[in-house]
Amino acid sequence: MQIVLNQTQHIIGDFEQIFQDLRLTLTAPTTSEAELQLFPELFLTGYPLQDLVLQKEFIENYLHFFNEFQTWLKDHADLPKNRLILVGGLKYRFDKDELPLYIENVVYECRPGTGLVALYTKCLLPNYDIFDEQKYFHPGKEAAIIEFQSKRFGLLICEDMWFSSTHEMDPVKLLFDKVAKEGPIDGLLNLSASPYFIGKQQKRETRAKEIAQLFQAPFFYVNRVGGEDDILFDGQSFATDGEKVWQAKAFQEDALKVKLPLYKGNSATTYKNSHIENSWESLFQADLATSKEDALPKLNPWDEETCEEVIKALTFGLQEYTSKCGFKSFLVALSGGIDSGLVLALTKMALQPHQKIEAVYMPSKYSSPLSTELAEELCEKLDIPLTHFPIKFLHSAMGQEFTKNYRTPLEGLADENIQSRLRGTILYARSNQTGSMVINTSNKSEIAVGYSTLYGDSVGAISLLGDLYKSQVYDLSHHLHNTRGNLPLGYIERPPSAELRENQEDSQSLPPYERLDAILEGLLSYRLSQKKLHEMGFNKDEVKKVYDLYTKSEYKRSQFCPIIKVKAKSFGFGYRMPITKKS
Repeated sequence: MQIVLNQTQHIIGDFEQIFQDLRLTLTAPTTSEAELQLFPELFLTGYPLQDLVLQKEFIENYLHFFNEFQTWLKDHADLPKNRLILVGGLKYRFDKDELPLYIENVVYECRPGTGLVALYTKCLLPNYDIFDEQKYFHPGKEAAIIEFQSKRFGLLICEDMWFSSTHEMDPVKLLFDKVAKEGPIDGLLNLSASPYFIGKQQKRETRAKEIAQLFQAPFFYVNRVGGEDDILFDGQSFATDGEKVWQAKAFQEDALKVKLPLYKGNSATTYKNSHIENSWESLFQADLATSKEDALPKLNPWDEETCEEVIKALTFGLQEYTSKCGFKSFLVALSGGIDSGLVLALTKMALQPHQKIEAVYMPSKYSSPLSTELAEELCEKLDIPLTHFPIKFLHSAMGQEFTKNYRTPLEGLADENIQSRLRGTILYARSNQTGSMVINTSNKSEIAVGYSTLYGDSVGAISLLGDLYKSQVYDLSHHLHNTRGNLPLGYIERPPSAELRENQEDSQSLPPYERLDAILEGLLSYRLSQKKLHEMGFNKDEVKKVYDLYTKSEYKRSQFCPIIKVKAKSFGFGYRMPITKKS
């Protein structure tokens, strides 16, 4: 028997394309060999659906597609019987007013001559970070085993494979008990829509091998591909016989074909979950490490493999967002600083043949000659058109008008921020003129402590670096310089500065980034309080300063653009915090 893991990429609600792909799969030529085709969780709709799943228009469109496909299946009873196709989809139940009474996330069998047959309902509905499935879905309560060509397979949907103390039931245990009662299975099938973060794939494979060992049967995992606003789905579908792993490609559609293997790993005789990491614990553990050389914990540095993974994720996420929003050109504000330089380099790497990119350099009277030189050098190296648009006279005129009308000079922080807001105005005037998408250049450290100007350098349609601390911006920049040579060393070596006043440097306002980033990671992971960070060796006053900046910047983050998510804990949809609170 051949197992085919179809990691697909569709726009949410693109029922016409989904229907077409299913017809192609069902009518494709077959051999004498039995074939089991798996498609991801909620393949029939896309994921995540959020409140779309409750909207009448969406429900009507989905049911129309569902009924059309049902009819097509019933009219094609002559399709090959040695092919079984399983897809994820929604199952609605309605009240007397035709409003959703409850909704199930299910596995359907596409059965020629019969239609779509629901086989299994997702039991575990995650309700943490970006997930809020308990708001929308009704949980299943039973395990399911299907038979095909004299083989038996256990079914799971995404979260069902994870043990967690946050869940009241354990679907793996339900399936284990069913197998103990009814007899062994030949494989486990998991249909997933599992979002990406750095290190996620290793966690998936480790858990899959644990389950394979428990059932002494191979494990098959199919995952979707795509970027949905700030959330990425990486694919990387895989199969494991307990030892070997067959894996599909990352961040692109693929169909992984595997002959049904026999289990080859170690054997487990009793059900155990005590050794399995709690999913909440494993997801939100602070990414900090200590060494003999350093007294204080630091962020774990990124190696070359991680840097390449992050580059692939960010460029993929940018293209997904761009194509689904209908943009064909990009605009980046270049300052001569490392963040904007890295954003421009990554955007150029993501560029498709039909797309264009331009940069604009908007120096003020405080901008250094080095910033001009670096901006020009980078654009020449990347072959990107650069426009010089000085704001010196605009800034001066604004100061004069402000003094004239308010009878008080524009100075201090107000004078610094007006420069940033003038640049934001110029960016969006150009964006309106050309239809280009402005890409934000802020990093996670700046967003965390509010070190950006609202309606100024915080503007943009999407943030490439919003999930990268400043330390990681340097890691990635060093990697690009060393491996591709497309980021001049001058960007990396110069002290970071906003250049909004004379001789300004970030270190005048913030702790050194290696300490700042470690403190922020501790706070954002939900693991470390101010007290705990102080006990770990961080200066008490410094921790208090960072914490105050972090909590007082909530109103800025609530107005920030979508951030491409590459970490377990990120600002954005998975981070929902009240703005008005005491601390």
